[in-house]
Amino acid sequence: MLRFLWIATRGYRLRPWDSPYLRWRIETYSGIPAESITRPVFSQFLRREWKSLLQYLLWVRSMRRLYLR
Repeated sequence: MLRFLWIATRGYRLRPWDSPYLRWRIETYSGIPAESITRPVFSQFLRREWKSLLQYLLWVRSMRRLYLR
């Protein structure tokens, strides 16, 4: 899970709300326009969707395990 987060925030680890990849993922998932994602919007999104995000990260981990067998 941490590996995915590390890769997804590459170049933007101290300010993930500026990551084009994460902005695109949030826009696709929630409909929030990517250009309007700021630190407060990003924080609010994380608070609102943390359970779904955790489920996604667990899924990524299981897929990675299957792939690397």
